[in-house]
Parts: sequence; structure tokens; C-alpha cells
Amino acid sequence: MKAHVPDWAKDVVWYQIFPERFRNGCPASDPRVEDVTDHPIEGWTTSRWGQDWYAVEGWEASRKGFWDSVYLRRFGGDLVGIRDRLDYLQTLGITALYLNPVFWAQSLHKYDGTCFHHIDPTFGPDREGDLNRLAEAEETEDPSTWIWTAADRYFVDLVAEIHRRGMRIIIDGVFNHAGRHFFAFQDLLRNGKASRYADWFLIKQWNSDTSFDYDGWFGHKALPEFNRTPENLIAPVKQYIFDCTRRWMDPDGDGDPADGVDGWRLDVAFCVPHGFWRAWRSHVKRINPEAYLTAEIVDLAKAYLQGDEFDAVMNYMWLYPTVSFFSDAQPPMTAAAFRTALDDLRHAYPEEVSFVVQNLLDSHDVGRVASVLNNPSMLPVVNFDHYFNASRVKHGGDFVTARPGPRVYRHLQQAVLFQMTYVGAPMIYYGTEVGMWGANDPDDRQPMLWDDLDFDDETLGPWGAVERSPRKPDAELFAFYRKAIALRAGHPSLRRGSLRWLPTEGERVLAFERRLDGETIRVYLNSSDQRETVALPEGGQDLWHDRPVKETELLEPRGWLIVASPAV
Repeated sequence: MKAHVPDWAKDVVWYQIFPERFRNGCPASDPRVEDVTDHPIEGWTTSRWGQDWYAVEGWEASRKGFWDSVYLRRFGGDLVGIRDRLDYLQTLGITALYLNPVFWAQSLHKYDGTCFHHIDPTFGPDREGDLNRLAEAEETEDPSTWIWTAADRYFVDLVAEIHRRGMRIIIDGVFNHAGRHFFAFQDLLRNGKASRYADWFLIKQWNSDTSFDYDGWFGHKALPEFNRTPENLIAPVKQYIFDCTRRWMDPDGDGDPADGVDGWRLDVAFCVPHGFWRAWRSHVKRINPEAYLTAEIVDLAKAYLQGDEFDAVMNYMWLYPTVSFFSDAQPPMTAAAFRTALDDLRHAYPEEVSFVVQNLLDSHDVGRVASVLNNPSMLPVVNFDHYFNASRVKHGGDFVTARPGPRVYRHLQQAVLFQMTYVGAPMIYYGTEVGMWGANDPDDRQPMLWDDLDFDDETLGPWGAVERSPRKPDAELFAFYRKAIALRAGHPSLRRGSLRWLPTEGERVLAFERRLDGETIRVYLNSSDQRETVALPEGGQDLWHDRPVKETELLEPRGWLIVASPAV
């Protein structure tokens, strides 16, 4: 089958938002302790947005320390806050948003759904009213019983505002598992074998008519897995997911998807049977043929990208060699090895797919890229398990979590320029554009740095005191990102053009050409610590430094040139 991808997805710059940590726009709807845990916590309240991350304050002081409280923290980020900051995102140059789960759930990350047909009440403008409405609604899996809450309607309005601005939005679909508070699982806990949902989950053993053991995702009992055959999810679960999909893709049900989301990011897609994804894709494309489907697959995804399942992936396979090349990893990765890794990846997928994969430098599931670059001993990357675990600090290790220095941010700038000029759709994880740093979960989910809020200095790390560092948005890095995004937006060849590697003399100098419809742009990146000489096209113009270039130029250590050839 020939891969067909949404044409619009070739031109966008993605921005990933973890809603609970982006912006608190409606404090009146902030979570209460009963939204967070089934166990009372004396004095619990939402956490102060600007607190030193590893410090414990207020109600946290009565617990066993940072690790016993961090996952119970809530900072009040919501959809209202996202809407309030759309101007910021457009100033940066963002044209498409990916939101981590927004559906009703107890955890801070929302991958443990209570249901998939309602937005979390704490993300909307009327938490208390929504909870009262939901308690009275007597809903089932049948869409005819579903109501529209204030949070639901606010989300639909947010989608409309995003579309009005010429932007796109996709949301997280978590279809492998739910949470223990999921309505069907709660009914199963109450009624056992007599539950109408007794076959919805992977029951390992019935101990009695009401007592059972079940499979949780990767052993996590908080995430009961949906029942399935080798090739599909069972019919009632599949139907529920299909109904929820239609609800958010065509909210008013008129057959016109313009008021719905533009696509989905699919959580742990590798855990769900291929047959389900093929059927679900057909369902999605009937609703909106130009919907964009991207999957969380952390290794080579060739089997999923042949035109019958997904349009793209979160491109971790691109991330691994990219952070390795632009870092101080020892031994240094050569440009030749980097090119080979990228060629192998690009050629593994249909050509159209390579233009729409989400090229990311970090996400909610890995360490912040600034901190990864500040820990070159974990590089080069071997695979996702290595990358994931090397940047975690909960169980010890030597990963440095403190604020990186200027050299690291220079490495990051090079990686960003490569991200904005290479084949594929760039994706920025919230806050990376203002210099946020930190280890893997939970550090990579700290509250967004805003210049209108006060932030305590960083004085603590996971194992005690660190050198005091101010925490505030990096305006210089933001300006750099904005300029790099504008460069991509202004030149179709950087979004849709062909790619050709260019020869260089330095082992750590990467050079390539993007070409489309008479426009030719050459990119030179020196990832070494010495000057390198490069040969340039006669009459070329350096787009980054806004100057004509000579036929031979010195490329500064960790420097770059982006050269437009004269039209012919």
C-alpha cells in the first residue's frame, strides 16, 4: 500500500504541551486532594508554580521527602492557560500543537483515564459544576447517554480558536489501557463477574465471583489493560474507542470535521494489535481524510508506516544520533557515522513519511535535552531503554541535574538548527525554547518558565545542595528558536526539498543541501572544537548572518553557515 500522509503536516512546527505544567489560567478549577488521590493528605493544596523543584514545602514536609510527594503535586495547569498563551506560541512560530492527555484522569499525566469521552474537569473553567453534572448524568459506554461538560465545551472552543489562527492540534489517544477509576473498571470492581464490563479487561484469574487479578501495563496495576485478541481489541472496547474518536473529531456530529481535532498521537502504540490500528485508521480517515496520526514507537517503526496504520512517529530514532553527534560524547561521533544513521532511518520509511515524522530533541518521557547534552557520559545512545534509564535519578546514578553552562546551550543551538533544516517536521517540548533543564520523569515535567512569574533559584538537586542558579526564561535562546523557525517557515526547500549530503574535510563537519523549485540552501555545521575550512557556492548568501559568503570560508568551532545559492 502506498503511504499517503496529510500534506499540511509537511509544513508545521510542532509544540508539545504537558497541560498540567504549562500555564494555570483558571485557579478556581484547580485540583482538590480528592481529584489527586483516594487517601486524605492533611493540608494538601496546589503547589506554588515557582518553587525550587527539589524543595519540599507546606503539606510535603509531613511526608517522607521529595520522592514521596512529587507525584502528588499539582500546579494547576489547564486548557485556559494554554489558550491564554496562544499569542506566545505564535510569536515563537509554532503552527501545530500536540497535547499530552486531556481526558478525565486522576494522575498528573492523565495516562490513566477515568473515561475518554470527557475532558478532565480541572482543565476547564468549572470543575465543581462539571463534577456535579457528571455525578448526575448516569452515563454508560453508549454515546446517547453522554453529556457535554463545561470543560468539554471549552476544549471545543479552544480547537476553534486554534483553527482560527491557522494552527493545528492533535491530542493523545491512550487506547491500550485505562486507569483503575475508569468507569468500566469501577463497575467491574463493584459487580465482579456480573458486571456488563467483565470482558473489557485482561483478567488473569478469578479468585471468586467478585475478586480477581488482572494485567496492568508493564506490570503497573494502576493501568489495567484492555482485553484483546492477537489481532484486535475486543468488540465493545473497540466500539467505545471509535465512538470517542468521532466525538472529538466531529464534535457537533454534522459530518464536517472542521470543528474537531486534526489528529492523534497514539500512546504505547507498539502494545496494541495491528488489526485494531488498521481498523481505527480507516475509521479516522472516513471522518477526516487529512487527519494526522503519529505513534509512540521508540525504535524502528517500519511495520507501522506502510500506509495502513500511522502517518508518522515521534522520531526517537532521529533523536538518538542527533544528540550524540552534537554533544561532547567520547569518542566523538563522526559526520560520516551520523549521515549513515540518518540515511538508514530515512530509507526505512516511505519517502512521504520522512517529511512528516516528528523530529524531537526531548519529550515528557526522556531527560531535557539541555541536561542530556550536559551529561555526555551517557552518550552515544544505544537504544531507548539506555536513553530512558541513563537520565533517570530516582534510583541513584550520576546524572547531573543542575543548570547547564553556556557550552551546552551552544551544542543545543546547533542541534536546533539541524532540526529546523533537515527532512521531517520539528517538534519542540514545552520550555526547551527557554532553556529548561532536568533529568527524566519527573524532572522533565516541571512547571513552564514564564517571565511574568517569580521563580525560586535552584539550590537543590536529588542528592542535596547544588550551586545556586537563577530560574527564568532564557530570552536569548527563545530569540534563537524564533529565528530558526522563521528560517524554516520562509524557505519551502527546508520543509519539502530534496536532501543531498555535501563532502567536507573535517570529520565533525556536517554539510547538506536542500533543493526545491530552483531554491537551493546549503547547511554547514561544525561540531568540532577547531576551525574548519569549507568550500561554498560562488555568489552565495549566508541567511543566518545576513552576509555574502566567499568561495572558501572558515567555519568557527561549534559554528554554522546556512547558505542560499543564487538563482539560476
